[in-house]
Parts: sequence; structure tokens; C-alpha cells
Amino acid sequence: MTTWIAIGVTAFGCYAVKLLGLSVPAGILERPLVKRLAALVPLALLAALTALQTFSTSELKLVVDARAAGLAAAPLALLLRAPFLVVIGAAVLVTAAVRALTG
Repeated sequence: MTTWIAIGVTAFGCYAVKLLGLSVPAGILERPLVKRLAALVPLALLAALTALQTFSTSELKLVVDARAAGLAAAPLALLLRAPFLVVIGAAVLVTAAVRALTG
């Protein structure tokens, strides 16, 4: 039952934040600083999520393992101008190879 309460509270919170965003006057949204922040916040959140999923465990300890090798392969593929699916594939293959070699 506690899980359903948490789901309900989360759903209500998301809806409330959406309503709050819709109630912001258009003049505020047209400011250059707000536009710049609106463009950068999703990127920062995605980077934080990627770092958290790559370098942490369920006990929230810092760990460097095969996931870090896969994450390192992605920018290398990007530097070689690989398409997005090739970048993802390279990261997956490197992660799988490191896991296979390290056991």
C-alpha cells in the first residue's frame, strides 16, 4: 500500500509542477537567461543521471567497472563522427567485452 501512496504523491507532484509551469507569464519565459537555462537544465540532468548510473551501486558507493569503459567508448565514437546507433553499439560492445574479460 505504501508504494501506491508514493505513486499517487509523485503523480500529483508532477501534475502540480506542470500546472505551475503553465502559469508562468510569457514575459518571463522570453528573457535570455531563462531561455539559456531552459536549454541547459535537461542536459545537466541527463549528465547527472548518466554519472549516477555509471559510477554508483545500489549501496551508493563509487565504483569504476565495465560501465565506465563503455561510457568512455561513446565519446571516442563521437569523435570519429559515428552515427548515434553506432555510438550506442560501441558502448555496449566495449562494456560487454570488459565484463567478459574481467568475469
